[in-house]
Amino acid sequence: MEIWFSQMDTENVKTSVRVDKQLFSKQSEYQRIDVFASNEFGRMIVLDGEIIFSEADEFIYNEMVVHVPMAVHPEVKSVLIIGGGDGGVAKVLTQYPEIESIDVVEPDEMFIEVSREFFPETAKGFDDERVKITNMDGLRFLRRCRDKYDLIINDSTDPFGHTEGLFTREFYGNCYRALHDDGIMVYQHGSPFYDEDEAAFRAMHRKAYQSFPVSRVYQASIPTCPAGIWMFGFASKKYHPLRDFDAKRWNKRELKTWYYTTHLHKGAFMLPKYVEDILSEEETRK
Repeated sequence: MEIWFSQMDTENVKTSVRVDKQLFSKQSEYQRIDVFASNEFGRMIVLDGEIIFSEADEFIYNEMVVHVPMAVHPEVKSVLIIGGGDGGVAKVLTQYPEIESIDVVEPDEMFIEVSREFFPETAKGFDDERVKITNMDGLRFLRRCRDKYDLIINDSTDPFGHTEGLFTREFYGNCYRALHDDGIMVYQHGSPFYDEDEAAFRAMHRKAYQSFPVSRVYQASIPTCPAGIWMFGFASKKYHPLRDFDAKRWNKRELKTWYYTTHLHKGAFMLPKYVEDILSEEETRK
């Protein structure tokens, strides 16, 4: 008998993956957590019916939210990860010896436990001595931070449910205050390909654009994401992701990557026309 997991991308579109077995299923205080084993993508973690990452493609997301800002900011010492319960973003950050502290703020303790058990290679980022985990709502944590971080990565899942507060104007304002004068914020921006996702995509860019002097969007191709394309937001108090991008400095590090390159860095900010139009409309909206 064949077993398939289906993710509903819209009311009319679903992504289906044949799975070998279900390894875990339980409702946490915040969300439904499922883990499946598949032949094509390896193990996958699913939150409230949506694939968050798989062993086969998690490197794409994690590399793009870390290496892009790290190749722009000249001296990152303190980092805040909002969400990040799987440990993947922290794992990539630990490749940078100059980083002194990595705060992970993830409210769902079960998500962290499940990640440690079923995705130990990804979750080993938590084992670095520079990483500190705080189980707390991200917005609540940010309200007490002022001028504390060089880089903030919003690794929360989506703009609905228990993470909804992480996509409000207040959230972006708190991120601005929590950053140093030359700080950068990177956040997952979703995809506007499907009509029902476009409103959230527009709202995120509008709020970030109004909160930061520099606000740009870049992209990556991730197979398990809806429509196979995923956007990221780059918001900064000072640095521009292309004009202040230092490819030579980053390449000297000789870090091993599977997706990110300094050539790709530039290309990621070259967006499809329909996305450019959406962003432009929100930037000129009164």
